Amino acid sequence: MVINLITFASLLHKQASVRSSHEIVLAELEKYFTVRFVDYQQMNSLTPDDFSILFIATGGVERLVMQHFEQLPRPTILLADGMQNSLAAALEISSWLRTRGMRSEILHGELTEIIKRLLVMYNNFKAQRKLNGSRIGVIGTPSSWLISSNVDYLLAKRRWGIEYTDIPLERVTEYFNSISDDEVGNACAELAEKALACREASPEDMLKAMKIYKALKRIVEEEKLAALTLSCFKLIESTGTSGCLALSLLNDEGIIAGCEGDLQSIFTMLITKTLTGQAAFMANPSMINARTNEIILAHCTIGLKQTEQFILRSHFETDMSIGIQGLLPLGDVTIVKCGGECLDEYYLTTGRLTENTNYINMCRTQVRIKLDSPASYFLKNPLGNHHILVHGNYKTLFDEFLQVNACKRTE
Repeated sequence: MVINLITFASLLHKQASVRSSHEIVLAELEKYFTVRFVDYQQMNSLTPDDFSILFIATGGVERLVMQHFEQLPRPTILLADGMQNSLAAALEISSWLRTRGMRSEILHGELTEIIKRLLVMYNNFKAQRKLNGSRIGVIGTPSSWLISSNVDYLLAKRRWGIEYTDIPLERVTEYFNSISDDEVGNACAELAEKALACREASPEDMLKAMKIYKALKRIVEEEKLAALTLSCFKLIESTGTSGCLALSLLNDEGIIAGCEGDLQSIFTMLITKTLTGQAAFMANPSMINARTNEIILAHCTIGLKQTEQFILRSHFETDMSIGIQGLLPLGDVTIVKCGGECLDEYYLTTGRLTENTNYINMCRTQVRIKLDSPASYFLKNPLGNHHILVHGNYKTLFDEFLQVNACKRTE
């Protein structure tokens, strides 16, 4: 892990004295990071992929920072141990930066806490760089009932560096029609062998669903997509098959794939994978008990690798094609949702998955969650319908990342 210390020191101090004055904090940094000292006049040599912070080594550097405002890393992290009036200068600089709309934070105090904070910031930085330039394919159009899940493509790109790209659903149909049964037969047989059971679905349903997977995989490769969201109900109208199996298999391969053309949920799934390394479950809150703080999340697709076992079913609403009934491991989970047209709001909670339910009037994969926060959020102030579940407790990780990106948390 390389950390670039952009050093601001008064001209009255020699480089050797700067190092000796801050030996304690610098020695601690070098236990955890490869530290590179960069004079503020050489900031142009750094790239956007370099993790950089300002090392305020002495007082009297406030105007130097002002003069190099456009070149400063954003957000701006200032390291000041207090020696040589460095903290006084950092306070003045931080206040000045905030008046110009730039986020900043001063690292000061106990060395162990400085290191912990730097590690969090480093991980956030790496996640932001990984997101930057990611392409999300919007295949078809968002479902008509998603009236509160819009995203402004331009604002999302400015804030997050991601790019939504519209892809006609007809392209999926064209590729689907060009694939023969023989091309997918073996894959269908292998999948059926792994399933705990096959219920409503027929062999013909399986062949058609696997062709959708092949068609979407081709589009992902041609368009260089990191993620995609699919207009699944319109797909059923045009091909007679759902995208549930295809989305499941794509998620297993690390290609983030969501349903119903939901623009906000696919972004949430993308940052979930970026931060945690895990695929997530996009689902409908289908039952809510505000007294016990329990909810049931349900949907007809989930990555098979997220399950302990799975059953091949039909798609719930249409009773056609292939749906996935996944049986998930019990234990700690995190539920998150990013919302707002420029993706600047979020909901976040933890809980425990206590049961895989099997109600006949819900989507196929169903899980009961005992929440660690009031379930009344879903009834009073929800960020739309779909929410995203990932195994494990990642509350701090999400909070740190979304807060540093100036997102507002909804309770």
